[in-house]
Amino acid sequence: MTRPPTPQPPNTRRMRGFEPAAGLLQDRIRKAGETRGFAVTRLLTRWAEIVGTDTAACTRPVKMGYGREGMGATLTLLTSGPMAPMIEMQKDMIRARVNACYGYNAVSRVMIVQTAAAGFAEGQTPFDAGPAKATARPLDPAIAIAAQDQAAGVTDDGLRQALEHLARNVLSRPKNR
Repeated sequence: MTRPPTPQPPNTRRMRGFEPAAGLLQDRIRKAGETRGFAVTRLLTRWAEIVGTDTAACTRPVKMGYGREGMGATLTLLTSGPMAPMIEMQKDMIRARVNACYGYNAVSRVMIVQTAAAGFAEGQTPFDAGPAKATARPLDPAIAIAAQDQAAGVTDDGLRQALEHLARNVLSRPKNR
């Protein structure tokens, strides 16, 4: 006996060609954010824009907890121990900016949790780790001349400079890699 075919949901058909990665992951990101109480993922993805780069460098939103009455939520922030007093003084500013992100008074309280500077979960970067600063090494004049020779035939100035820069980087790489 054969079973009747199972009906397909109407929206399971995928686009043809390439799909944006954000569209593929949108439902999973939303569900992951909602498990921590973040109904608006914009708070997580644009944290630095909402509270400012200085505050975002030393804080991380961890959880949005809602009370039984439903009148305002508690935003839990993770910060390192030495920065906690500074963040404590900025709680009202953080609450106001987060509420502006939501568009209404969603957060009534900000709670600060102190932790080690590297965070408590695997894969998290330290709070104060900004973009890696490249250490400038002195350029060997022979490498600079060789890079100019490599790009000498190019007439476009922007392209020639870009090729010289690329050649300097390639030629100055350590050979033992």
